Amino acid sequence: MKSILDHANERIYGVMAVNSINIEMVRAVITAAEEERSPIIVQMGPGQIAKHAHLDEIVPVVRELANKATVPVAYNLDHGSKLEDEIRAIQAGFTNVMIDASSLPLEENIKETSTVVSLAHPMGISVEAELGHVGQAADGDGRTDDMYTDVAQAREFVDRTKVDALAVAIGTAHGNYPKGYVPILDFNRLAELKDELQMPLVLHGGSGSGEENLRKAVAGGINKINVCTDAFHAAKDAMTDLLADDPKADFMALQIAAEAGVKKFVKDYIHIIGSNDQYVYGGAYSDSKEWALQGCDTAVPHPSF
Repeated sequence: MKSILDHANERIYGVMAVNSINIEMVRAVITAAEEERSPIIVQMGPGQIAKHAHLDEIVPVVRELANKATVPVAYNLDHGSKLEDEIRAIQAGFTNVMIDASSLPLEENIKETSTVVSLAHPMGISVEAELGHVGQAADGDGRTDDMYTDVAQAREFVDRTKVDALAVAIGTAHGNYPKGYVPILDFNRLAELKDELQMPLVLHGGSGSGEENLRKAVAGGINKINVCTDAFHAAKDAMTDLLADDPKADFMALQIAAEAGVKKFVKDYIHIIGSNDQYVYGGAYSDSKEWALQGCDTAVPHPSF
């Protein structure tokens, strides 16, 4: 994932990281990226892995589809909070792991993040961490300043942990916002963080954040945007729309509709955050490509994989 985000950081655009829990979602996400000539990140969290996207079943799916793709694809563990989750993902072949120790005091966050970096980097696997706290939309807007990422702490955190990407808290939240609510983001803080760190920054809680906020966030230095809730809604809405038109639609038809819905959603989102046409053979990534599940995060020559 590092090579993807370093390029996004250099060229000032965002890359979608879409939580994808079955073959239909993985295929929709990668196909959408191919059609838009965009790099893409497939990811899933420990809870999703435990409930549905079992690694022994989903990893071969991601490997097969990523290795056939014509654009860079990375595979990320989203919000790993336990060391065993990180180790399991590393052993499975993820190209990036996220360690989320953001709810812990700074020193403990640094310690846990540094441990994961020490395990991942020798394997060529990049690491994302979080500083500040991106809460849940369902908890309301009761934020305090200490929930946002502190610039001075971010400098210390990055220097001591050597992480490759940092998820920052600037006002978004995970999950569903109340109907009609659009979060107010702290773009001044984002500008200060980018100016200080000069590295790929990550926005968690990209769902429901509003198109204007997303465009401004990317322009201000966000390079990876996590999307789960909106992608799930796209799949569900496509299936319910089909059932409304055809109550006799069978399971296969519903899955086809869900895949098409996610694909359209991803294609539209890619244009909002500016990653379309960033991969053109003979162009931006002409001599490098990052494939999921190579066992390392180093770009390899196109088209060998």
